[in-house]
This record gives sequence, structure tokens and C-alpha cells, in this order.
Amino acid sequence: MNKEPFIWDNYSDQPHVIKDKAYKKAMRKKHIFDYIKLFFTSLFILPFAILVMKFFKGKKEILNKDFYAIGVNLDKGNTQQELIEELGVKNLLIRVPLWDIKNIDLYVNFAKSFTINSSKNILINIMQDREHIENPTLLKNSLNTIFKKFDTLVDEYQIATTINRAKWGFFSVKEYLDFYKVAQTLRDEKFPKLKLLGPSVIDFEYYYNARAMFNLENIKYDKVSSLLYVDRRGSPYNTQYAFFDTKNKIDLLYSLVKLSPKCSDEVYITEVNWPILDTAPYAPTSQKECVSNELYTKYMMQYHKIAKESKKINRVYWHQLIAPGYGLVDNRDGKIVKLPQFYAYKEMINSEN
Repeated sequence: MNKEPFIWDNYSDQPHVIKDKAYKKAMRKKHIFDYIKLFFTSLFILPFAILVMKFFKGKKEILNKDFYAIGVNLDKGNTQQELIEELGVKNLLIRVPLWDIKNIDLYVNFAKSFTINSSKNILINIMQDREHIENPTLLKNSLNTIFKKFDTLVDEYQIATTINRAKWGFFSVKEYLDFYKVAQTLRDEKFPKLKLLGPSVIDFEYYYNARAMFNLENIKYDKVSSLLYVDRRGSPYNTQYAFFDTKNKIDLLYSLVKLSPKCSDEVYITEVNWPILDTAPYAPTSQKECVSNELYTKYMMQYHKIAKESKKINRVYWHQLIAPGYGLVDNRDGKIVKLPQFYAYKEMINSEN
């Protein structure tokens, strides 16, 4: 990832904002026609989806063991296995960056290490870089390596992440659709049992969902992935555009899912958290968006309650176990400190349905 203008921030576990404004402007100009498609698709799809969203009802009650999930990271070390056992969570997300494909065996061994004492459902989040976006042959070869290496251990893959942020590598939804098609074609040819997730839009920017889920491309999302953050300055009951609190955001997402011919009606929220006060440079946002550990705990529990009671979200992956700026555990200075939200998460997932 550390190739200009894409630079990784090891503190907040995400890319830095692209500083080369001329490059960003040129790339967006190059993809102007896809922005036009995005605009008109959204213009027609979103108003209708809003109009009918309350008519779509959720499914049956989802069990705690299937609903609660969390992210673990290779670079956060081998204290995570014991912490996961303490929490009792069965569903894990592991990031595998394509720019680190040479170290794929480390990621495989890391995933296996969580299955020694108990079975786990592991979702691999395949993270893109510009080199793989621009080179379909390289992408196919790298995906083939990943699918083969994780064979028998993993059957679900999120294909790319955060597709609506240029700093993550994509400059249009069309680029993402082409990227996804490489994975889907390979899966269909050689790995038919695998389930592929997309389109992995972050935040309440559903115009990207509309473009990714309503198009003429030959694609199908086996499950829909969404990085559904809410108003980071406050409660999940806060609203955007006067009406859209977390519940209504979920309702609209589910409406798009039910209306789209490109996906099943299974939805995973594969990333969400709140940034923590006074943890710079580890916090992924500025200080004004950060909250105390007490508020973090409250909002975390409210968010899961809203998502679970909607019966429209199959699973929520909390992002993530160890992260000083936004996680359940702080590992600064080589010390493992379980924050209040760690114990609240443990109690929450082990409570009765």
C-alpha cells in the first residue's frame, strides 16, 4: 500500500487521505461518465426505495452466536486468541491486504490459530490496492492464491472494502464492479462453494449502493456487506437528513437489497465502531468526533440492539478487538488493557436472545 499517493496509516489501520489533489482530480475526470451513471441511478432508485422501505419486514430472530462478530488483525499479535475465547465470539473477520500477498501463509496460520480450541466462522476481507485494481491478471492470480491457501478453512470472502473512498484505491463504482467480476469469474470456474460479499460501501452514502446494486453487469453478491457507521458525534439514535437514524438507515439498506436483482437478502455489517477520546494518533477521526469509553459502550450496545431487533441484519462485525483508538482493547506500550467496552461486549453476546 505504501506507494505514492496511497500511504497506509499504521495508527488508525487505514490509508491516509490522498494529498496529491491533481492526481485525484485527474482520476475523477477520467471516470466522469460513471459518476453520471451513479447520479441518474440514484435519482431513480433511492426515492422509490425510501417510499417502499417500511413494507419490507425482517426475517426470523437471529441467534446471538450467529449475530455477533468481531475483527482481528494479524499485526495485533497472538494475545487475540485468548481474548476471543474469553469473549466467546464465534464469528471473526480477518483482513488480508493484496499488497501483502507475499506473506499469505502468515495470514493463513493466524486464521488457523483461532480454531485450535473451538470452531470459528471466518470471513476474509480482501483489501484492494491500486496495482491489483489496474491489473486484472495480477488480481486473478492473487485471488487464486488466497482461495487455495484458505481452502477448507474459509468459505466467505468480502471482495474489497470501502469502495466509496478514493484513498482506498477505487475511483468509480465501475472499477469496483470490474474488480468484483474477476473474483466472481474465478470462483465460478474453480471454487464454486465460496460465498462472495459486496459492495462494501462505507457510511450512509447509499447512492454508491444504488450504482453497485442496480446495473447491467453480470454480477451477483451472495451476501451484502455494508460498513454502516452512524453519526460519529453521538448516539445511533441521532438522525441524518432529519429522518435517518440507524433503524431507518437499516430499513433503507434492506429495501435496496430486496429490490436489487444482484443480491440475496442476507446482510452483514462488516465494520462499525466509535472513535475514543484522547487516543490520537490512533483515533481514525479528529478529536471532536471522539467519545468517552462510557459513551462508546453505551452506543455499541444500542447499535447492536437496533440492528438485531430489525431482523434485517444477519451479522455485525465490530471493528475491532485490539485498537487503541477505536477497539475493545488498548495495546499501547506493549500492555493489554481491556477497556470497559470489552466487558460490556462479553456480557452482551453471552446474554439470552
